[in-house]
Amino acid sequence: MRPLTGTPQASPTPTHGCALRPWACTRRHWLTQALRSAFAVPVAAALWPWLPTAAHAQTAPLPALGDGGDMTLAEERELGDQIARAIYRDPAYLDDPALAELLQALWQPLLAGARQRGELSDELAQRYAWRLLLGRDPTVNAFALPGGYLGIHLGLIGVTQRADELASVLAHEMSHVTQRHIARLLTRQSQQAPLVLAAMILGALAASAAKNADIAGAAVAGGQALAVQGQLNFSRDMEREADRIGLAVLQAAGFDGQGFIGMFERLQQSARLNDDGSFPYLRSHPLTTERIADMRARLQLQPPSPPTAGVSPRWHATMAARARVLADPAPDRLRTHARALRPDDPANAYAAALAHGLLREPAAALAAQAALQRSLPADDAAAQRAARWLRLELLTLLYPEATLGAAERASLPALVRAALDDGTRAGLLLAAQAAPRSGDGELLRTCAQRLQAWCVQHTHDAQAWEVLAGVQRALGYPVRAGRAEGEARLALLDETGALDRFRATQRLAAQQRSDDWQELAVLDARVRHVEAVLREREAALRRQR
Repeated sequence: MRPLTGTPQASPTPTHGCALRPWACTRRHWLTQALRSAFAVPVAAALWPWLPTAAHAQTAPLPALGDGGDMTLAEERELGDQIARAIYRDPAYLDDPALAELLQALWQPLLAGARQRGELSDELAQRYAWRLLLGRDPTVNAFALPGGYLGIHLGLIGVTQRADELASVLAHEMSHVTQRHIARLLTRQSQQAPLVLAAMILGALAASAAKNADIAGAAVAGGQALAVQGQLNFSRDMEREADRIGLAVLQAAGFDGQGFIGMFERLQQSARLNDDGSFPYLRSHPLTTERIADMRARLQLQPPSPPTAGVSPRWHATMAARARVLADPAPDRLRTHARALRPDDPANAYAAALAHGLLREPAAALAAQAALQRSLPADDAAAQRAARWLRLELLTLLYPEATLGAAERASLPALVRAALDDGTRAGLLLAAQAAPRSGDGELLRTCAQRLQAWCVQHTHDAQAWEVLAGVQRALGYPVRAGRAEGEARLALLDETGALDRFRATQRLAAQQRSDDWQELAVLDARVRHVEAVLREREAALRRQR
């Protein structure tokens, strides 16, 4: 798990180009949105090798941008994997168990609603990744990527006041993917498209090298100016289609359709009051009066249907507060959150407790967490669970601090057991991260067993594999830990890194004369599997040449 105190990465500051008048823009550029995100550099780096330019003979096993023909599901997924592979290596990428739990509580009903309505076919559901990539960035941004990946900035989560508002953004972006808008745009013949993409991608890479976001902004604006009438922009019809289908999916999932209106109005009002580049989502999702009016009309024509999705408002509020704190964990910002404690406000108390924890202030952090717990109704199970997770996280983080009291240290095993038994991914991961500090060997072995079972069922959960590696190492099983580390690299689409780790673990096992024959057999099978994957990729590259 990445440390909570990581430095947020600067994302390119949006410049104006077509976006000088955000409500007047008639088109949306999905790649502009991605290149203005926290993941601008990895997206650019992933796309650059297969731009069809004379200067670049190197190509990936995908059709070049601007080529004719239809992009297949497999090709779009491969492109999405290339971008995700780069994003996973970016410091801005964050897998936060507590926030992921909330996002999945919204995302899974949306996927089910899309399937129920026939928007998500069985083939699309199986071929695409359908993964949410969280970015540590305070700007308000979300964007769809090829192959079923969606990027979400912490800043977007932080500005939402209701779970329905956050779900509406996910539903809209999901609809761009289910309707294959990106694939349709990428495969349109356009001589201009490679030049536009090259300008934008070079801008993002140049900004990284020069550590100057204005360079990327200027290049993106220049690329937009060339493509105002080009082929790579989502058209008005595509935006309307994503609105219409997104609303239907949102309601089929049991959420309140007013979430769309609330989110639109909040973003529009905020951008009008503070147009400083903090709302890049609006640069590529212009909220015209027509779009808002159309959404209102659709809702008025529908018979009343009370929402059925049960996401606790207080749980959402505390997670929005968490997103605001983690989006910008600079010491001065943390102190602002810490000083703003209001014990009767759960979201405020949560932010203060987390901020004090990141500032390594045990007494103040635990006092604010206790205030949070007191402010929550006993029957709000989700919010109470989030408060317990926070206390467990704080004790794990602050355990090395000399000022942490003996009573607080003694309470750790009970909190670990409670988190293990709550049946959630977040509880499992937080418990397993805390267990080595508990000094309870039996509890540590229980965590290892639970994590192993989880990883068998969720092989693409990289963080779970990483946490399992730490638990196995704490138990004195270095070979099992090494294999888990290799599985984590594989889940992050880093096949070369996975193979290196698997082979290093084989050498370690030989040196230690390990007799864990079952683990060694699995390790040998994983080496052969990854070697086959890399051979197939190399063969595909040769065929493209």
